[in-house]
Amino acid sequence: MFLSFFYSLREAGIPVTPTAFLRLQEALDRGLAHGSLDRFYVVARTLLIKREEYFDVYDRMFLHHFHGVDFVDDEAIDAIHAQLQDWLQDPLVRALVPEVAEEGRSLEELMKLFEERLKEQDSRHDGGGKWIGTGGKSPFGHSGFADRGIRIGGQSRMRSAIKVAGERRYKDYSRFEVLTERGVGEAVSRLRHMTDEGPRDQLDIDETIRETVRQAGEITLEFARAIRNKIRVVLFLDNGGWSMDPYIGLVSLLFRHIRDQITELETFYFHNCIYEEVWTDPQRTQAVSTEKILRRPKETKILVVGDASMAPEELESIGGASYRWMGSGPPGRYWLQQITKRFDKTAWINPVPRNRWTRAYGMYTITQIGALFPMFDLTLGGLEEAVEHLTVKKR
Repeated sequence: MFLSFFYSLREAGIPVTPTAFLRLQEALDRGLAHGSLDRFYVVARTLLIKREEYFDVYDRMFLHHFHGVDFVDDEAIDAIHAQLQDWLQDPLVRALVPEVAEEGRSLEELMKLFEERLKEQDSRHDGGGKWIGTGGKSPFGHSGFADRGIRIGGQSRMRSAIKVAGERRYKDYSRFEVLTERGVGEAVSRLRHMTDEGPRDQLDIDETIRETVRQAGEITLEFARAIRNKIRVVLFLDNGGWSMDPYIGLVSLLFRHIRDQITELETFYFHNCIYEEVWTDPQRTQAVSTEKILRRPKETKILVVGDASMAPEELESIGGASYRWMGSGPPGRYWLQQITKRFDKTAWINPVPRNRWTRAYGMYTITQIGALFPMFDLTLGGLEEAVEHLTVKKR
């Protein structure tokens, strides 16, 4: 049973190692699961899953393997969830509701009945006692008055639900989900390149103990260099234009996390595309020459965050910038090319979902900029790939 579970996890895309699986066997031999499937769930996840991004897939595979629940892909789940949310928008709460229906059922009976109703129902219902909806005495939905039921969405009001459906705790950590506040910290924490630096002035406790033992108890102090984050990053942020408005909160959150992780960080702001000048303040009042930034050491990492969406002229025409005072300068493409030529590692983070790059506003400029910069989407997986691209040394 456990061996097939191991292979099922790997088939689902989770990189479970044989070593981790052997550690799980050892933990079971020592009785850490205590014969409980709930405890086994925790022990197995702790030993087999190394990153939060795989927790959601693990949960679904666990249910499939040990409870017989069909393993459904994300698209199918999202489609069902979207349909349910459409039915449950703007709840209708009536002062007078029908008599109690479907009371006194066990959780198992309610779950079975919920599945049946989900298959039978084809439209929205409010104020009733049977279907999935809002208000009323139905045990399925939210904002109603059932004594026992399964809440789907909405807010807890009567505190009588015995089950809450549709809440996937770890979906925000999925590699393919657009980052949320919960997931962005996990992603940005990988933007680090720790190395030894400076004099050996930090007491190394572990090495001191080892060396003292080797010297038959004679205390021998061992020192190590401080560990510091040595990565140097220049961050360009697109903070203007209506096309970036939907992503302002997320990009701001991303910036705060990057700022906390990177000691040697310089941040500049631009609108739509980088031209002969960028700005050092979000209000774009303090300009600095892009040519000056190009004098940074070539090993500096360049990270650009923007939707890459603009009129083609802004990217390709002389004086194409939307600012009046940039009427005769080189086109944006020229400056982007200079950046990619000067620096060893560059990356462009696009908050527009990857599946919309070929049909979004500005799809032409997204394609053109993507040919100059390695472009990644603002998901956990995309940011992880960008960080790996920026930090892995060339062979």
